[in-house]
Amino acid sequence: MGIINKAGKPFRKLKSFCLTLGAKSRLGAYGKGLRVNHKCRFSKHTYIGNNCHFNGISIEGGGKVTIRDNFHSGHSIILITQNHNYEGDELPYDSKYTLKDIIIEENVWLGSRVIILGGVTIGEGAIIQAGSVVVNDIPPLGIAGGHPAKVFRSRDKDHYQKLKFQKKFH
Repeated sequence: MGIINKAGKPFRKLKSFCLTLGAKSRLGAYGKGLRVNHKCRFSKHTYIGNNCHFNGISIEGGGKVTIRDNFHSGHSIILITQNHNYEGDELPYDSKYTLKDIIIEENVWLGSRVIILGGVTIGEGAIIQAGSVVVNDIPPLGIAGGHPAKVFRSRDKDHYQKLKFQKKFH
C-alpha cells in the first residue's frame, strides 16, 4: 500500500492556480473557468472559451487555435499549426512556413497523447480516443480514434442535447 500525502490536495490546487495564472499571460484570450492542471505551452494565437480544463498540451506553430467552451484534455496533447513549405524553391522544403488554423468546438474531450494537425476542425461534442492523430475534420458528436483518426461511433444526440440544455458540464 502506498503512502498517502495529506498535503497533496492543497499542493495540487496551488500548482493548478500557478499554472493557470501563467497560461493566462501567454494566451490571446480566454474565458471564465480556465483551469490548467499540468505544464502547458500556449501561444498568443490561442483563444479559449469558458470552463476549459487542460492536463498538458503543447500548441506549436504560428497558426490560430480556437478552443470553445467546456473543453477537457488528457495528458500530452500536441496541436501543430505550422509546417515547412515543401512546395517552395528548395528541397526537401524552403525557409518559409505554411500556417493552418485549428478549431475545437464546444464540449470536446481529447484523450491523452492526441495529436491534431493544422487545418482541422473538431465538431461540437466530439471525443477523440487516446493516442489518435487527427488529420481531417471530425463531425459533431463523432467519436474517433486511430492513426489517422477515423470516426467509429457517434454520441447519442438526444442524450447529448438533454445534458447540454440542462447545462450539466463537468
